[in-house]
Amino acid sequence: MTHLWVRAEQRPNEDRVGLTPEGARALIDAGLSVTVEQSASRAIPIDGYFDAGCDIAPENSWPGAPRDAIIFGLKELPEDGTPLMHRHIMFGHAFKGQHAGRELLRRFRAGGGTLYDLEYLVDEAGRRIAAFGYWAGYAGAAVTLKAWAAARRGAICGPVGVYPGKAALLEDLAGEFDGTGSPRPHAIVIGALGRVGTGAADLCAALGVDVTGWDMDETAHGGPFPEILDHDIFLNCIFARPGTPVFVSREALTAPRALTAIGDIACDPGSDYNPVPIYDSATTWQAPVTRVADTPPLDVMAIDNLPSMLPVESSQDYAAQLLPALLRLGALNTGVWARAEAEFRRHI
Repeated sequence: MTHLWVRAEQRPNEDRVGLTPEGARALIDAGLSVTVEQSASRAIPIDGYFDAGCDIAPENSWPGAPRDAIIFGLKELPEDGTPLMHRHIMFGHAFKGQHAGRELLRRFRAGGGTLYDLEYLVDEAGRRIAAFGYWAGYAGAAVTLKAWAAARRGAICGPVGVYPGKAALLEDLAGEFDGTGSPRPHAIVIGALGRVGTGAADLCAALGVDVTGWDMDETAHGGPFPEILDHDIFLNCIFARPGTPVFVSREALTAPRALTAIGDIACDPGSDYNPVPIYDSATTWQAPVTRVADTPPLDVMAIDNLPSMLPVESSQDYAAQLLPALLRLGALNTGVWARAEAEFRRHI
């Protein structure tokens, strides 16, 4: 029997989960065994999983799971250097030249385990079958707008946290905007036709922020892109890959500009393909922005687990997208799982 073990997330400010109780019931009905760890932070309570028929395990007990269990989480594991012997489903951030990725792959090599990277679960045409993109865009735009509002008040964006739903987020942002005494800003979204860009644009529209939407046609010439500097806010929503142009270079920091806040929602500062190479590391919930210029101010927001600001909506959305693939876990040597393993073997 295929055994899926849903681990508790061990990263701070990570309340999401990739499987709902309803999805767990569907897996059990299909003949899978499902274990769910208790969690002090998960947005969806453990009782629903128990009622669905899951086995319940102590928080962070996955290292002692049966050898044949498939360990399922979302964000990264603790960087403790231990060999990884299980099969893991998670966002590994290891296949695009990220600096921490080499160490993660070394741990898999040492333990003989396998990584099915959620970013590389793709269909026959190479399209991702599940993504948090919409809610990443929505939350990323929200924090970037908070950064713009703070800068207009002569301050820098303070800590952010979890919201019970998008209505509470919008109410908070409206108050931030009213406190600036300024007209609504103008934003440019690159990647506007994708899921991330759609979420970012929807958030802006809900707050009356005018959006210039760019996608592949507008960026095909490869730059430079002085139009970005004419906007108050730039939201980068593209998937970085070889050949991705630079949208904002270091030269922009001293150029005339209206640009005050950048939301690097794609957030890949450790990649060789980063299209916003003016900052060096991701930002955090406690310190949401990095100030890269002072006169006028320019802040970069680059939080890499943005959808967890709205953990219930984002978990439900993502879990629904992923469930059809999880139902095929009994055939790991075919389809989406075989393609993901081949990608892992190529990089390891």
